[in-house]
Amino acid sequence: MPADAPELSVKDLRTLIPEYADLARQAVLLNPEPGDPGVRESSLGGAPLWPADEPWPYCAQEDHWTYGSDPRNRTEFLPGAVPMVPILQLFARDVPGLEFPEGKDLLQVVWCALIHEQDSGPVEPRLYWRDEAEVVAGGLLSEVPVAGEGEFDPDNVPEPSTLSPSTAQDGPRWLDLPQDLRETWEPRLRLPTGGSSWPPDSNVIATKAGGWPAWTQPAHWPDCACGHRMEHLLTVTGDIRLGDCGGVYFFHCRRCPGLPWDWRFDCH
Repeated sequence: MPADAPELSVKDLRTLIPEYADLARQAVLLNPEPGDPGVRESSLGGAPLWPADEPWPYCAQEDHWTYGSDPRNRTEFLPGAVPMVPILQLFARDVPGLEFPEGKDLLQVVWCALIHEQDSGPVEPRLYWRDEAEVVAGGLLSEVPVAGEGEFDPDNVPEPSTLSPSTAQDGPRWLDLPQDLRETWEPRLRLPTGGSSWPPDSNVIATKAGGWPAWTQPAHWPDCACGHRMEHLLTVTGDIRLGDCGGVYFFHCRRCPGLPWDWRFDCH
């Protein structure tokens, strides 16, 4: 783009390419703020409401590792299980618009905070749908195991934060546009002086529920075993450093019983 070329606003973009506005989806931005959330609050990195009769999950992959105090040195770990860390807890009352399975009103995500060779980032996330009242009635896990020194990578662990959800219209990133729209995109952004303005988008890069993924690399949507492409469920990014500013994206299929889910990780 020429240095003196004016930048288009998202409003300009929607006027010039109205089909883009039609692709917008509602997202719930979670807006984490460092704090001390309780187990019955929605949180990022806070203590979860965990059933007493369900063991805390561990990661026992043989290839997980992290950097030592010197990032140029890689610290190898012998095979061994390390406790996963709590990442996200969402109560249905705090995220209107996010569809929960019937009879469930609590969503929890944990993952291994070490680095794994196959992904170069956190791996083996696990996602749980629960009924809050059922968990409380059955009693809570008295103590969540905490990873010790060397058993996690600080970049993969969020600071305990309370959430202040808000809604926003969220648009797709460039590589999520339909092929026919991408082919006609640039000609419609031509400037009177020649050339074209850099096309903005209204994709929100933040930890959010719903909306569109905030891909940093080419879009890589998972397909369900039923043959349909899964829908975006959650993005965890922006408020936590993953790799070099990447994100973890969660998807699920609402067509199938049990809402099968999958995930993707990418970084610059």
